[in-house]
Amino acid sequence: MDLSEQISQLESDLQEIKLLLEKSERKRVQDVLTQEQKKIEREITLKQQQKEQLANKEAADSVPSSTPKGYTVKINNYGWDQSEKFVKIYITLKGVHKIAAENVEASFTERSFVVLVKDLDGKNHQMTVKNLLCPIDIQESCRKVKTDMVLIMCKKKTPKKWDCLTQVEKQTKEKEKPSYDENADPSDGLMSMLKKIYSEGDDEMKRTINKAWSESQEKKAKGVDIPEF
Repeated sequence: MDLSEQISQLESDLQEIKLLLEKSERKRVQDVLTQEQKKIEREITLKQQQKEQLANKEAADSVPSSTPKGYTVKINNYGWDQSEKFVKIYITLKGVHKIAAENVEASFTERSFVVLVKDLDGKNHQMTVKNLLCPIDIQESCRKVKTDMVLIMCKKKTPKKWDCLTQVEKQTKEKEKPSYDENADPSDGLMSMLKKIYSEGDDEMKRTINKAWSESQEKKAKGVDIPEF
């Protein structure tokens, strides 16, 4: 079984764990499922890193060995958007449509792409994006040259919305989220979150939270002391 199949199997396991977590009501069961979820997520990350290392090697091998004339500058500025089937990366380069088409190269792997624009205003321009959030279809991905722009079309293997372009961006966003204590009572975390939303919310938000809280208390069969806001 290759790395792609292993990752696919792990992702299927992860989805099933998430479904079980949604349905479970006992804290002990939830804790066990949460630990297993984290274990599978770590395995997926490791497998993806191994796969990316192989893919990057293939991408490097696919770039022509001949060194283009002039010095090479790194492309840092770009924009991106997406449709149901494609992730689109927009690279603005003034005059790029005036140079020979063969001077604009793009190579793809399942999780990365490399763009090389040769001999534009006496310089070469290169952009490398690794660890794409989701796999892409190499054969269906391409580059297009527009007026003062290079458009990279990455065909999604699975037609779903991407929350960000790369895994690194995803990890950065996750680090910014409040940390989760596995040994803490889940209700404590929920209470902290509700308090924060309540304190920062407007009057309408506070009325909504108060109403929802009152209704939930009425439905409880047992008396549980809940800290006040």
